[in-house]
Amino acid sequence: MMRMSAIACGPVRSRLDGGRWNFQHGPITLILDAEGDARACEQAYALCWHRFQTVLSELVGELQQLRRPAAELLEYGASAVSGPIAGRMVGACLPFARERFVTPMAAVAGAVAEELIEVFRRPGIHRAYINNGGDIALHLAAGESYRVGIWSNLDRHPRREATGSELDGDFAVEATMPVRGVATSGWRGRSLSLGIADSVTVLADGAAAADVAATLVANAVNCEFEGIIRVPADRLKDDTDLGGLPVTVAVPSLPPEAAAQALQAGRKEAEYWRERGRLYAAVLLLQGRAATALPREAGAAAHASLLLRSVCLREVA
Repeated sequence: MMRMSAIACGPVRSRLDGGRWNFQHGPITLILDAEGDARACEQAYALCWHRFQTVLSELVGELQQLRRPAAELLEYGASAVSGPIAGRMVGACLPFARERFVTPMAAVAGAVAEELIEVFRRPGIHRAYINNGGDIALHLAAGESYRVGIWSNLDRHPRREATGSELDGDFAVEATMPVRGVATSGWRGRSLSLGIADSVTVLADGAAAADVAATLVANAVNCEFEGIIRVPADRLKDDTDLGGLPVTVAVPSLPPEAAAQALQAGRKEAEYWRERGRLYAAVLLLQGRAATALPREAGAAAHASLLLRSVCLREVA
């Protein structure tokens, strides 16, 4: 979560290998990459940097509203907040708010990436991505695609991007798919989770929506088993939006039936939101096992299954 002190140091940026950029400000760390006409890409990077410099102060000024349960904001919608990123956060949560506890903070990483990717949607840029701690916004011109990696445990590679040989799986997002956002959540990640998933990766129409859906599906990957340790969220972070809700801090090795039960609960949640158009597909990982929720429309499930073919864990039936 963001603290007011996070704005004491200003934003910084650095050029990475391959022409990518790293933007940082307080708790926000972005990796950006664009391909296409060199001039168009550099102009977009400059515009993105200009916009990025206002993001954190903009959000910190609205934290009180953004930490409220989204159900309390249904009456007001996006007008409950003033900034465009905060508006994206609220808007992404409202479709879930009548049925699940969620706050707009569940969408913060995805909403930041989604806001900034807009400057790359211009002639001359073939494809671009903004990765905000694993929550990714995409721009894909016609005929373009990205291959996105899946990791169940980021602790295995804390300071660098994993190579293909270290991936638990990967999938392709093609321009023809209704997917422009990818997000991952789980108890091992940087955010708190009510569930026990190592990771849940969601594909959705935007990064903010994917962020919320991944949070809720990860919360649903759950079971009762001796040795799972949960503590009130506010004991871990005094500024958490989760209050005293119990969040997972340790998961022991689970027997196959317990892991399968937890994954089935998560898959049911993913399929529920898929049927309501809130996500396109999801991959759920837990201790060497996987579950997927794939599109139902004619031909799409087979297509998505092919794209997800390299998920290399044992799939739960």
